[in-house]
Amino acid sequence: MTIDTLRQVPLFESLDDEAAGELCHLLESIDCKAGAFLFRAGEKGDAMYIIERGKVRICVRTTDGREMTLTELGRGDFFGEMALLLDGQRRSADALVADDARLAVLSREHFLSFMRSNPDVALEMLTALANRLRRTDELLRHSATRNVNVEEAAHLTLADRAADKIAEFGGSWKFIIFEIGLFLLWMLLNTLLLADKVFDPYPYVFLNLVLGIICGLQAPIIMMSQNRQSHKDRLRADLDYQLNLKNELALQEILDRLKTLERDYLRLASENDRNK
Repeated sequence: MTIDTLRQVPLFESLDDEAAGELCHLLESIDCKAGAFLFRAGEKGDAMYIIERGKVRICVRTTDGREMTLTELGRGDFFGEMALLLDGQRRSADALVADDARLAVLSREHFLSFMRSNPDVALEMLTALANRLRRTDELLRHSATRNVNVEEAAHLTLADRAADKIAEFGGSWKFIIFEIGLFLLWMLLNTLLLADKVFDPYPYVFLNLVLGIICGLQAPIIMMSQNRQSHKDRLRADLDYQLNLKNELALQEILDRLKTLERDYLRLASENDRNK
């Protein structure tokens, strides 16, 4: 990597010629093919990467096994620096080469030595890291949001669906019109059309029995549907809690990492002032 190429990286654009030349000697260039993994989540970090050309996708695996892309980086972007801030820190995400890429690699040893001699770079990295974590937090907030109707529908049985349909029909104008039609037809049959052979003469005792059975069955079916609505409300509250908890944990992790980086920056700045 040349000094001109290095200065296209926002993190290092403020370096003077001497510092930029020193960093160029510390960098090692590698070529990667599309589809290759540079590292995976959980692996021990030992280097940060700067993209000279191509694209790299940073992604994680969700709890349900789906791959979620946090960001896609291009020329001039850097990544992998978080695992270098603390010794033995594990990678927090996968790095997948999206397009054929050429990368400059900075090892942990070289990274720390360069940061000690150039504390201003630590402040730039603090800003870049804060912006990146803010975008990640926003992405996590949306990915944690799930449709409560979809979640609830996935657990419905055939009997539950039938109960919902019956309860929906029983609370509609269609049911009222159906009952009025049934009453009129029943009375018509037992007073005019079947005058000689009525099966339920006035005062229509059998009709009252049928209506009582319908009401007796309809009431528990409606209650079943209402209980499921209560279950949906509890599910919605649970999803809200999970979302808030994930945001709280993500924000706490952001604060911890920013405090670590700020502490390292202040220490390096203090060492640099003493050396002067």
